[in-house]
Amino acid sequence: MASNTQKIDIRKISREDIGSFLESVGEQKFRAKQIDHWLWKKSVENFGAMKNLPNALLKKLEEHYCINPVVVEHRQDSADGTIKAAFKLHDGYLIEGVLIPSRTRLTACISSQVGCSMACTFCATAQLKRERNIDASEIYDQVVAITRMAQKEHGRGLSNIVYMGMGEPLLNYQNVLDSIEKITSPEGLGMSPKRITVSTVGIAKMIKKLADDDVKFNLALSLHAANDKKRSEIIPINDQNSLESLAEALIYFHEK
Repeated sequence: MASNTQKIDIRKISREDIGSFLESVGEQKFRAKQIDHWLWKKSVENFGAMKNLPNALLKKLEEHYCINPVVVEHRQDSADGTIKAAFKLHDGYLIEGVLIPSRTRLTACISSQVGCSMACTFCATAQLKRERNIDASEIYDQVVAITRMAQKEHGRGLSNIVYMGMGEPLLNYQNVLDSIEKITSPEGLGMSPKRITVSTVGIAKMIKKLADDDVKFNLALSLHAANDKKRSEIIPINDQNSLESLAEALIYFHEK
């Protein structure tokens, strides 16, 4: 049997691909919907937790695929109820997520990359080399873990999600969109896209791409300065994405 490092995480393939796999190993294709339900709606961490599937099928899944859940490595609780969690990925990298409570909201702040390449002077993550993008399932797992914290500590789920943790979300474009698709799907977490905000330091062409892709979530620009000279000093990518170009891109986004 192959090790988990040699197997693909089953959440990286579509339900249709799971169905094709099932047919290729002599199983019924309708099981793909059940597997998908366990993976996303129930967020199981191993195939053995899929209680309504035959043992023979579970064995075939384990032989060909794995599930690499994000693990809470450490958490830090603040007096105001904020919880900062260090999440360990399957390859050993650590990322951060935060539960931010307020009187009317419970917000999850999640990461999109391991490290960051933007080199913003005000951000601690800028001191870390960007190692890799975070998969859609790893982004989803952060939300699931923080949701469980919210339910345990506050007796209710999340009201909002912000992509404002480690990394620049628009440089992990497809994984971010794929994760939001799962988070907002009735077959996933069923959250309204209007309760999700993606924050960017400002990449004009990618903001326009969001508009062209007709996304339904909110977009926030991390501005930090009102003129290009100052902004380029603290956000180097501003040299290629001036405030004028960002204003044009944001107008395009909101009018699309």
